[in-house]
Amino acid sequence: MAHHTLTGTYTEEQDELRKVVRSFLSKHSTEADVRDLMATTRGYDPAQWRRMGAELGLQGLAVPEEYGGAGYGYVELGIVFEETGRALLCAPYLATVALAAEALLRSGDEAARKDLLPGIAAGETVATLAFTEDGGSWDERGVAAHARRTATGWAVTGAKNYVPDGHTADLLLVAARTDAGLSLFAVEAGAPGLVRTPLETLDQTRKQARLDLDAVPARLIGAEGAAWPVIERSLAAAAVLLAAEQLGGASRAMELAVEYAKIRVQYGRAIGSFQGIKHLCADMLVEVESARSAVCDALWALEADAPDLPVAAALALAYCSDTYTRVAGDCVQVHGGIGFTWEHPAHLYLKRAKSSEVLLGTAASHRERLAVRLGL
Repeated sequence: MAHHTLTGTYTEEQDELRKVVRSFLSKHSTEADVRDLMATTRGYDPAQWRRMGAELGLQGLAVPEEYGGAGYGYVELGIVFEETGRALLCAPYLATVALAAEALLRSGDEAARKDLLPGIAAGETVATLAFTEDGGSWDERGVAAHARRTATGWAVTGAKNYVPDGHTADLLLVAARTDAGLSLFAVEAGAPGLVRTPLETLDQTRKQARLDLDAVPARLIGAEGAAWPVIERSLAAAAVLLAAEQLGGASRAMELAVEYAKIRVQYGRAIGSFQGIKHLCADMLVEVESARSAVCDALWALEADAPDLPVAAALALAYCSDTYTRVAGDCVQVHGGIGFTWEHPAHLYLKRAKSSEVLLGTAASHRERLAVRLGL
């Protein structure tokens, strides 16, 4: 088992993993690659996706070996998410690994795990979790889609919205109600009655879609009516991994700002020597390192499957959402007029930050959740 402490100290193997992933992304997720892919409807490169699975094993990193994965822990997975955030990777990685794979792993459905996880781990299957509806709520009460028994299984009817990579996923895990309560269903991409519509969103580096389901054939995953505890725990795990991704993005935005402050000369001096810019950069560093502590704590809770995982996850996501948005905004400020021009990457980080801060619920909703769990 990998060792990791709240100080952010990594083992040699974990440091090597970071180097390998950063090297891969520096070649295959350049700024030009990001700009090319965000302009497409699909939003990712299938060949690169398969390489991520076949050559690096990134999709199956934390999937147990019995389901075709590498069996590593969440600290390693957190490292990968941090690196994908730095590179603004355009790929259904969060949807497949943090949302869908987590839900399957925690579903208690051994047959579904054996059937569905190997394809994900191998980089052959793109998957996602379809939970939110038109209200955008990540709360159990926000689910109105329903399912009924048929002669051959189940059929799901309803609408899902803001589904990450929902228009390209091969496998959709759909939350819907039955007479027994909230349940989870697997729906195949080409199922009859399923209409998938890509959405135009602020952040085109991560695609979202609307799903309309009209009596779509589905497979029950786990026990009928018992999905909410599974999904709630899975969302906590996804929140930790999204926070790690946000940390990577904030860290890179800070680096861009500092690099520019060192070379941009105004009135005969580098702008980084002016007190206003110097303090801005120092504040960014404090924000990023504080976010790193929150992520490390949450990854530890996730690794240990600790009872307080929901608390650590809510804290990490709320803090990292604020940090990424603030640091990306400050990066634009340091760059002055060029920071929000199309040609400069600063705005890509700001848009990813703004999108991520509401992707699994707002920072305010996570603070509210935190307060409730702490009895405040």
